[in-house]
Amino acid sequence: MQISFFSEKLFEIKGFPISNTIFMSWIAMSFLIGFSFFVKSRLKSVPGKIQNLVEVLLEVMESFMTTVTGDRQKTKKFFPLVATFFLFILISNWMGILPGVGSVGLVGEGGHAMIPFFRSTNSDINMTLALAVISVIAVQIFGVSFVGFFKYFSKFISFRGPIQFFTGILELIAEIAKIISFSFRLFGNIFAGEVLLMVIFFLVPLIVPIPFMVLEIFVGFVQALVFSMLTLVFLTVATQKAH
Repeated sequence: MQISFFSEKLFEIKGFPISNTIFMSWIAMSFLIGFSFFVKSRLKSVPGKIQNLVEVLLEVMESFMTTVTGDRQKTKKFFPLVATFFLFILISNWMGILPGVGSVGLVGEGGHAMIPFFRSTNSDINMTLALAVISVIAVQIFGVSFVGFFKYFSKFISFRGPIQFFTGILELIAEIAKIISFSFRLFGNIFAGEVLLMVIFFLVPLIVPIPFMVLEIFVGFVQALVFSMLTLVFLTVATQKAH
């Protein structure tokens, strides 16, 4: 049994290294894109079972988001980003417990360490950091578009008084801290779950791991929900005009 903190490189494309976590992210994206085109190509005025399921899911997500934003128009603006975060993280997390993930691969250099073909996408800090950066940048873009450039950034840089100046510095630090908080929360939970399952499968490979796999399904859902909902909350706060 080997537990690696870093993702492993599988191959290169024109000098760009492709790791097993990137490969898994491509599979997750391909699944979501393929499923979207599949549903879109079969849209009917009288929906079938799959279309009904998708419509119910989207309506529940939109309704829940509206309870946070308090504005249906804002929900429509934020929905594509927040829903994409939720679905991508959810599918990536759940794919991490599929048979063969982390256990099927090639023997590394020296014949000792195995390089798995598949590894949970969000067990790579680079992936969670990228998602966090996208989330925080999106918050700034929506904040500027709703409030205005100068009015929005005045909360970070203000010379109206010493209190406003130091408050602006704290706001700026808080924005940077969001990136750290987002990335390490998601990475820590998924990586810890990966390690836990690996240890349990190594010690007791039959029956006993099942409850832990069910727990990881729940944890994967919660982490996707937390990341997307925190993004939604920050978007809502950033787009509120001061009175």
